[in-house]
Amino acid sequence: MLPTDAPLLEVTGLTKSFGANRVLDGVDFAVPAGSVTCLIGPSGSGKTTVLRCLNGLETPDAGVVAFADGQRHDFSAPAASARAAKADRGALRDRSAMVFQHHNLFPHLTVLQNVIEGPVHARGIAKETAIAEAERLLERVGLAEKRDALPHELSGGQQQRVGIVRALALRPDLLLFDEPTSALDPELVGEVLLVLKELADEGWTMVIVTHELGFARQVADQVVFFDEGVVVERGHPTEIFAAPRSERTRRFLDRLLRPLEE
Repeated sequence: MLPTDAPLLEVTGLTKSFGANRVLDGVDFAVPAGSVTCLIGPSGSGKTTVLRCLNGLETPDAGVVAFADGQRHDFSAPAASARAAKADRGALRDRSAMVFQHHNLFPHLTVLQNVIEGPVHARGIAKETAIAEAERLLERVGLAEKRDALPHELSGGQQQRVGIVRALALRPDLLLFDEPTSALDPELVGEVLLVLKELADEGWTMVIVTHELGFARQVADQVVFFDEGVVVERGHPTEIFAAPRSERTRRFLDRLLRPLEE
């Protein structure tokens, strides 16, 4: 499935503060259906907070998250109650699944139990159906023989692949990845990036926070550069990496890309 020009969702005016620290300051961007959007930028620029807002883990102070099918969540409405905000977060969580930087697997559950936990208890899928789907997904990422292993018996790369399978098992419209390779030893990064490339080829809609600029340049349909809580610029990887319009983007890329090209 190729990405389309039609957005799966549009984010408008997303704002979030923690105390006196404004982490997001009017963030706007759209995510085309079937596309890969890579969020890049310095640490602390707000990228992870965007993902957490899209997944309902954080409540924005203001802004709108709207899906193409008409589902719309307006966090700017002055009359919005805590109950309404909670309902909005739940609705966002129903549309998305998040893969975390540090795996976040349940340590006392086997691989199979980790994968079926969400589909059975959050989505209401029959256990037998969830097990069959989990086994199919584990097979596709090369972990079928690990179904009964506990997380501590797996390598970091294997744990992250289980995290990806756990997200896929929820059958989300939107896959969110928060630095999925940053906690891995360098020799394990490739196996996780390969799975992400395969998902991109299959047409999954993904938003990925990453410092793997080579991966972003190769796989992304659009790159969004964040700095100090705002979107500085966004565009196709060839535009962002070859001819950034902003001096802030240029300085950031020069720092990270120069060592890779020397």
